[in-house]
Amino acid sequence: MRIEHIAIWVEDIELIREFYTKYFGMRCNDKYVNPKRSFSSYFLSFEGEKTRIEIMNIPHMEEPSSRGNLKGLAHIAISVGGKDIVNMLTERLRSDGYSVLNEPRTTGDGYYESAIADPEGNYVEIVA
Repeated sequence: MRIEHIAIWVEDIELIREFYTKYFGMRCNDKYVNPKRSFSSYFLSFEGEKTRIEIMNIPHMEEPSSRGNLKGLAHIAISVGGKDIVNMLTERLRSDGYSVLNEPRTTGDGYYESAIADPEGNYVEIVA
């Protein structure tokens, strides 16, 4: 067994697609659109990997009052292959105006990581 994909509702699907393809090198399929439901989605994946992230949008969905205090999915962790890459990507994201939520460090459970907020505030760990 394995996780096939994780889905995230987003407000600006094109902005989120661009963010993950630009900074994490994810590949993107053609956009799926269901006009009856006003639904659209993309699947994002890494080269050679089977697990995907689906980003989905329905215009005018209600947003929860506080993402940080909801039960459920807490974050996405993306392994980038080394401490130097964690450091470099964290600085690149900072200089491009993204919020760094946790500076690069070794955590108590042994991960070397930083954390940033994607353009819609989703918590993303960048892991060595």
